[in-house]
Amino acid sequence: MNIYDFKVKNIKEEEVSLDQYKGKVALIINSATKCGFTPQYDELQDLYEKYKEENFIILDFPCNQFGNQAPGSNEEILSFCDAKFGITFPMFSKIEVNGENAHPLYKFLKSQKGFAGFDEGHELTPVLKKMLSEADPDYEKDSSIKWNFTKFLIDRDGNVVERFEPTEAIFVIENKIKELI
Repeated sequence: MNIYDFKVKNIKEEEVSLDQYKGKVALIINSATKCGFTPQYDELQDLYEKYKEENFIILDFPCNQFGNQAPGSNEEILSFCDAKFGITFPMFSKIEVNGENAHPLYKFLKSQKGFAGFDEGHELTPVLKKMLSEADPDYEKDSSIKWNFTKFLIDRDGNVVERFEPTEAIFVIENKIKELI
């Protein structure tokens, strides 16, 4: 099993198969438009522009499960991302990534790569750790998505290679992408 076995809905609610991305290196993200990590869209768009000609793709799945930071409709999210960040990589319909209503794609991704830990050097790490440990002292032990902008790196064969938490520096992610391209 790999990501090509899944169907998802694009931002316009049309069903698409992820097998259309066969042969590409992919970065799958769960995003939010009103998050402290939302400025990562700039870095992600730059990364996409830099490597898209080398069969690299970013697949963006908005999610409102973390602090209600993606409250808009699909149309509002698309409009915001276009106007504020000029996003040109594929965006998909808002989904849930945790819990019983988690999208099957995210259930698969989490089964392949568990929580990777936060970058201790990132300014938001203490905030995330405090908030998550207050909600669940054992949060580090399960594979759930912890916050917006968690990223999964997928190889050309559709296999999950690595998971990056939202605090991971973009240059670390870029170096891993270059290894696969």
